[in-house]
Amino acid sequence: MRLLKQLVTVAAVAFVGNLAVGAAGGGWLVSLVLGVATGGLALLAYRWVVRRTEHREPVELAWRDAVAGTRTGVLVGVAMFGAVIAGIALLGGYHVDGWGSVTGAAGLVGLSVAAGVTEELLFRGVLFRIVEERAGTWGALALTAAVFGAMHLANSDATLWGGIAIAVEAGTMLAAAYAATRRLWLPIGLHVGWNFAQGGIFGTEVSGNDTATGLLHGVTSGPVALSGGTFGPEASILAVLAGLTMTAVFLSVAHRRGRIVPARRRAARTRSTATV
Repeated sequence: MRLLKQLVTVAAVAFVGNLAVGAAGGGWLVSLVLGVATGGLALLAYRWVVRRTEHREPVELAWRDAVAGTRTGVLVGVAMFGAVIAGIALLGGYHVDGWGSVTGAAGLVGLSVAAGVTEELLFRGVLFRIVEERAGTWGALALTAAVFGAMHLANSDATLWGGIAIAVEAGTMLAAAYAATRRLWLPIGLHVGWNFAQGGIFGTEVSGNDTATGLLHGVTSGPVALSGGTFGPEASILAVLAGLTMTAVFLSVAHRRGRIVPARRRAARTRSTATV
């Protein structure tokens, strides 16, 4: 029941936040303020429901790690997408068709914060963390990545390949980032930085969401395998390769730090063998 209670609590905050943005007209200032507020309230809601259902302090959201972890994640996320879009541009699949607007980019900050925070709390903070207790790190990673990709199939310009790409590049990478640090701040920062770089800086589609223009008017073209098509550059093979590379790095760190959790049955067999 704690899984359900935690999912419902955080999802309710995300739902109300989205409704509030829509009801207020979706202007850039409204998107910025309500997006940041939604992220903040979701953090507080997660901390509250974990205390109530698990009777512990949510160390995965320890405030002392918030600034450093989030900042590192944002910088890595922006740098990653910058490298991906540079590769697409060099291969002829992206070009800039003029300037966008600072206010448009500011509005996308709020939307990126709301999506990054709430989705990480739901998928890594609740689903991955609790499933990992029984299925182990590998089982939880596979399950949550698949669900994460499937969720994005509901977006307006979603494609099957886009959902698969998101599952492989982002679902695995963000779970691996949590496994490596056992904190949610790094995956939250990665998610926010990656999303904002797409729409807010380079002006491309974000996960098939019909994203507003940010600082640049970006235009993608060419084969879907290169540009990502209507789903956006996240469906580019270059994005998939970047995500898999970072997944390998984070899992290597997790393994080195002894943070790979075995499945419960396998762990029980190991203890039994050791006892004999």
